[in-house]
Amino acid sequence: MFLGPGAEAVCPPQRPWSPARLQSGAGCGRCVGPAFPSLFAFTALQPFQGTQPRPALHCWPCWIPLTPETMVPSAALGAVTPAGCRMRTLAWLGITSLCLGAAWAVPAKEERRKAEKPKADLALYENLDLDNYDLTLDNYGEILDLSNYEELYDYGDLGPKIEVGTLAPRPKDPAALPDLGATAKTPKLPPPTTAGPVHPAPVPAQALPSCRLCLCIGTSVYCDDANLEHIPPLPPETTYLYARFNRIGTIRASDFMGLKKLKRIDLTSNFISWADVDAFRLLPSLQELILPENRLTALPELPRSIVRLDARLNRIPSTGLQPEAFRELKQLQFLHLSDNQLDYIPAPLPESLRSLHLQNNNIQTMHEDTFCNSQDHSQIRRALEDIRLDGNPINLSLFPNAYFCLPRLPTGRFS
Repeated sequence: MFLGPGAEAVCPPQRPWSPARLQSGAGCGRCVGPAFPSLFAFTALQPFQGTQPRPALHCWPCWIPLTPETMVPSAALGAVTPAGCRMRTLAWLGITSLCLGAAWAVPAKEERRKAEKPKADLALYENLDLDNYDLTLDNYGEILDLSNYEELYDYGDLGPKIEVGTLAPRPKDPAALPDLGATAKTPKLPPPTTAGPVHPAPVPAQALPSCRLCLCIGTSVYCDDANLEHIPPLPPETTYLYARFNRIGTIRASDFMGLKKLKRIDLTSNFISWADVDAFRLLPSLQELILPENRLTALPELPRSIVRLDARLNRIPSTGLQPEAFRELKQLQFLHLSDNQLDYIPAPLPESLRSLHLQNNNIQTMHEDTFCNSQDHSQIRRALEDIRLDGNPINLSLFPNAYFCLPRLPTGRFS
């Protein structure tokens, strides 16, 4: 065996069987094994090249620190030792196994996560109870609450499905509106003849002042918050009028004259203190008259076609109602006169009535025939199921025989 200079003092004779090997860098002069840095950083292994050894090196088989005296260059080493060959093979096998394990762990984790997600979704849908999801007419009465009907507004009257809320607000100043007549072509009229009198061309509905101040869509006229002080002239085909949040003070009989198709009038939150007696009586198609938050002290005569009357938050006393004002209104279903100055319930009430709101008035007493016929104990009024008398000084328990025909007791004080 060939030993380098000074190797005789380092390598004892008890390891004579260690054959020489060829090493690319420095090696141990004792066992002729490979020399590596003291840390196991395989990716940073840079064996010493040359004759001057690098400090802080250890022998791999012996695991002893190598000094310049105990280290020999690669030229002084002979054949490859079995121990060094095995250690190098094991080292590369370990590195390969770590890389393969890391590469296999990523796809396995993704597949496991994808397999668990459908199971979680399936468990979520299994908890849903779809057997009791049906809605029938038997429990529809429990869902529909007529007690707050006066706060609901139905605007589903538009023929075309147009969302009015998406339209740009119109300017309140009529002078700021564009002159539509300037851009339209002037129709050419035939020359006058002596055969007969010449009649002026009819004025289209869109040219009326109401459609310049308000918004006309089909047969509906929207005049909300337009700073109006009176009802503007309306197109003859008007079916629905909304003139809320204005400064209208009076309603004249001529305001709605000739509007035979008018079904709804909504004048919420104005300054109306007076309405002519015939302001609404001559409207044959009127079904809904909505007048809350005004200053009315008397209620005008109503047409027989009326279905809903809402005159909440006014100043109407009992003397402001005509005698038996609602007897002949055979189609009236909703009568809301809350927050007024009534002293008694306006009887008789039509059989068609479904909802009667008289809360927050000054009602102190009632007659036993107000709701039911005391002479006919077989009478049943199934329609009248919503009566509100709360906020009045009346004690409803003093009239036990006044509710026998009703499907439910009125809302109010019973003590």
